[in-house]
Amino acid sequence: MSDKKRFLDKDFTRRQFLKLSGKSLAGVAMSGTMMSTLGVTAAALAEDKVRVWAFPQGLLVVNPDRCVGCQRCEINCTLTNDGCCSSYISRVKVTRNLFSSRNGTGLYTENNWVYFPDTCRQCADPACGNACPVKAIYADESGIRKVDQDKCVGCGACTAACPWHMPTVNPLTKKSSKCVMCGACVEGCPSGALAIIPWDEVSAAAQAI
Repeated sequence: MSDKKRFLDKDFTRRQFLKLSGKSLAGVAMSGTMMSTLGVTAAALAEDKVRVWAFPQGLLVVNPDRCVGCQRCEINCTLTNDGCCSSYISRVKVTRNLFSSRNGTGLYTENNWVYFPDTCRQCADPACGNACPVKAIYADESGIRKVDQDKCVGCGACTAACPWHMPTVNPLTKKSSKCVMCGACVEGCPSGALAIIPWDEVSAAAQAI
């Protein structure tokens, strides 16, 4: 049985959900109860936009259609983890998407800028960790892949190796950092583009099928 079919199984666990972490929910069969719990519409699913991350505290749901580009997630991320406000070193990336290029035309389409939050996929076989020459990227007791600041030499190999260039070397500290799944990005999001659904609510919605 595929991961998509197992999504609604009563025995579906966080460990199993990690297989879908960072991926789109398009094509996942969901009931109205589950969609309501996650704050997802059928249209959003069909358009292949909504993505999910398995956090220790619950399921992080990212809905780009709701993002207004206010950067509060980046501000909260760096205030919590770095004691400063900086879009550049934020572990959740929004601002940089404005300077991306899609088919060589950028992200200005139909008279609107396209904003969307993005963050570390917590890959099972992390390219960033494999590329680190000093093995500074490790998995903690919860399985979250973090950067050991004492070992990091700021070479940027992790950034270059990551397909999404998520790790970022702080130009001041010369140390790399990446998402530690603290959930600070969700706090204060005014539009609901970022939301963490507690695991008991996810389980209850799945068992209501």
